[in-house]
Amino acid sequence: MDEENPMAMKLTLSLSNETNLQSERRAMDLPDRTDPQYSIVVPAYNERLRIGDTLRQILEHLQEQRWIAEIVVVDDGSLDETVDIVRCFAEEHPEVQLVRNPGNCGKGFAVSNGIMHARGNFVLFTDADLSSPMCEASKLFAALENGADVAIGSRWLDPSLQLKRQPLKRRVLSRLFNMFLRITLGLSVHDTQCGFKAFTRRAANMLFPLQQIHRFGFDAEILYLARRAGLKMDEVPVVWRHDDRSTVNLFRDGIRMGVDVLRVSWYALTGRYSAPSCTSHEAGQSSGPMLTDNKLSTTASDD
Repeated sequence: MDEENPMAMKLTLSLSNETNLQSERRAMDLPDRTDPQYSIVVPAYNERLRIGDTLRQILEHLQEQRWIAEIVVVDDGSLDETVDIVRCFAEEHPEVQLVRNPGNCGKGFAVSNGIMHARGNFVLFTDADLSSPMCEASKLFAALENGADVAIGSRWLDPSLQLKRQPLKRRVLSRLFNMFLRITLGLSVHDTQCGFKAFTRRAANMLFPLQQIHRFGFDAEILYLARRAGLKMDEVPVVWRHDDRSTVNLFRDGIRMGVDVLRVSWYALTGRYSAPSCTSHEAGQSSGPMLTDNKLSTTASDD
């Protein structure tokens, strides 16, 4: 008998394995893994103490749900080991991607940057502390699948879902800020500041290129732009737990957010929202490079 060709045997085995994988994929009815259905965006700044647990929880949930998804972590100029930790996860889990801002540009900039780099049909951003657990993401994605353009996680539609409430002072100021938004921007949303929101790809592409506010006031701006564009917004009650390690300064950031809301009103009056702004991946040439795993682009700083 002639000696078998080792190369032919390897080719036959490879083709057999590929056929088996394709059969298993058809049996599980899974889409192509290069085209994620869902994108989870996580802005991060000096999050070395939390980002590892956060990524583990998100990855576990994606596996449990059998979602074809990606996780986009946007580092906003961290000075600690946040980037190194995310890189370690990315090496072991190809669904994890790292995007880096050119310095500390603000949470709004980081969220916009991540969303505009994401590839999913549905895009959700969540705070790095997972105050709303990842299991609540299904509620927001269900709202999008049922026709909403924007799904807003809300702590106030059903306060009983707050497992650990904010201190009284924060709650009072939050309600005052919400009243200010209703008067100034005409927003009827109960909770604009919960860091748990989801968008269809179409809505994200409409809203985030117009974004002007790069820090904590960006939530109100994006929701104002969605209302202005006539997009369907669904507010969804979600489980939420206050994290005492929150980096938001009650008074300093509260004042900045108030100023940002006034800026949104001014920008609307002066026609600044009539054309896309120079944000995130579509940015000006004046700033330094913005790095991703395999991309290099330029970006502009906040006003």
